[in-house]
Amino acid sequence: MEQPKYGLALFIFLAIPPVAHLMESIMIIHMHMQMPLIVIAGILMAPFFQKRYPNFFAEWNEDGIPGILLFLIVFGFWMIPKTMDDALTIVPVELFKFFSLAILCGIPLRDSWKKLSDKKKNMVFILFIILFSLMGSLYMFSPNQLCNNYLQIEQVTLAWGFFITAAALLIYVLQLLLINPDDYE
Repeated sequence: MEQPKYGLALFIFLAIPPVAHLMESIMIIHMHMQMPLIVIAGILMAPFFQKRYPNFFAEWNEDGIPGILLFLIVFGFWMIPKTMDDALTIVPVELFKFFSLAILCGIPLRDSWKKLSDKKKNMVFILFIILFSLMGSLYMFSPNQLCNNYLQIEQVTLAWGFFITAAALLIYVLQLLLINPDDYE
């Protein structure tokens, strides 16, 4: 039961004000490093909650769909430029960011992922490829500065991060669909 302790330690480390401020000072690190690390902290803390409330997860998230939908909704919420801006300037919104990404994203993701079929997992990957491509296009081609707390060049850098992540996910999904692992064993 060491994993939840590591998750809690990571969560606390990320919430330390100098660490949070450093990670939030650069847009791409804020979106592509801090937020996923908070989700990973939630994933690591999930076994504690799953053992403590097994009936809740068995009834509420029987086939994994509700948990993955909650993950997608909350994670999608934090992709909106205005919410990123608000997290930098309004303390309760920043606290909600940490809570929602760890508790409402990480824990349901861990509980749901093993319950989903391969087809549904691929659908989630395809949804993220589309989302990241759209977000990259939004940040790249927007004539206006979308986040008041970041420079226009940081917005373009974040767009390239979205495009590269979408391309990596696309390569992964194609590899899953086109390569049979039994051919290499």
